Amino acid sequence: MWLLAASVLLGALRAGSAQLTLSGTKVIEKSDCNKTVVLPCLVTNLSQKSESTMFVIWKKQGDTFFSFNGVSKKINVDSSFSSAKFLHRENLTDGDASLVLDSKQATVGNYSCEVTESNREGEFRMELINSSGSWFLLVERAIIISLVILLVILCAAQLIFIGLKYEIESQRKVCIIVALVIFAVVAGVGAALFIQDGYTVQNQAGLGLMAIPSVILVPLQYVMFGVVFDSQLQATLALIGLKLLGFIITVVGFALCVPACPPLHGSVLIAGLAIMAIASLLSLAYVFIMGPRMKDHPRPGKAVEEPLNELQSYVMRI
Repeated sequence: MWLLAASVLLGALRAGSAQLTLSGTKVIEKSDCNKTVVLPCLVTNLSQKSESTMFVIWKKQGDTFFSFNGVSKKINVDSSFSSAKFLHRENLTDGDASLVLDSKQATVGNYSCEVTESNREGEFRMELINSSGSWFLLVERAIIISLVILLVILCAAQLIFIGLKYEIESQRKVCIIVALVIFAVVAGVGAALFIQDGYTVQNQAGLGLMAIPSVILVPLQYVMFGVVFDSQLQATLALIGLKLLGFIITVVGFALCVPACPPLHGSVLIAGLAIMAIASLLSLAYVFIMGPRMKDHPRPGKAVEEPLNELQSYVMRI
């Protein structure tokens, strides 16, 4: 009878001391911006604080993929989780058994962390889920795409106005139209890639297809001004310079955004496109206002050219 009571008491004492207290985060979210994922696992009541008395096992859906044997200091990792390693190996004796994984290998599911110290053990379970999100916010994506569309519309409107009011050489007209169509098509493909959720190579390529080819609009503006005016005036050069400045800011913003997720300098890219759109709008207004005036008041070149042509015709008749 006494032996039975003693064994029960000993078992109770052993059970009371056989539990390690583990803590962490029950639900972990990962997004496309994450290059790595941290699975937290902290032991708060280690007593011996020695690696040689510790065993750590990580499981996914009940299957072991990472284990650490403190006696042999050996780590076994499943090939499907080859990137798995302790977040801070040096802090393991302080109870930090957290794991870090490459984002591609950290697939969604239920994970568990099991830590043993001598005859004491504990377990902590967590769930890894995908979080919704994109490289750029939806509003930012809408603004960027809208500005690119606005650039195409303003450039096309300017071309239509000039084509209706002024005579354009057929070769030059074809070149202008082809350049504008190329930019519109490339930007359209870029918008289709960029608008998708996530932070992928497709998103980056889409943004690049909208930002970098916009350089076409700078020489295009110079050519269209050349149709209306005999020589580039200070105002036209200033507008071309403004559009070039906008393009430079756009490219700088693109270069700053590509390596960052979420983008830290998206406003720079948006500002560059906005400056280009403003320059296009001002150019359209300038051609619309000043173009007819130049038509009503013949330019110096034409004023001299017409009498010479009349004199040449008169001499040929004689």
